[in-house]
Amino acid sequence: MDKKLLDILVCPVSGAAVTLADQDTLARLNERVSAGQARYADDSTVDAPLEQALVTADRHTAYRVDDGIPVMLPERGIDLSSHA
Repeated sequence: MDKKLLDILVCPVSGAAVTLADQDTLARLNERVSAGQARYADDSTVDAPLEQALVTADRHTAYRVDDGIPVMLPERGIDLSSHA
């Protein structure tokens, strides 16, 4: 992901800074996806594993990055509270 883009992106809900998820965080999140336990903010199930994700500074929310494009929609935030 482009560093300049990463520097300006923030959570659309909280305004918190975001960083690229590390491999451990991504692996744990994808375990929840595989188990059907990961949910978007709109309460729909995350049905596809994530190759990349952006995580808020408070580590409460993750956003998918699909084909290098961050999906920064409020309803597409993934709750990490039960994941951390």
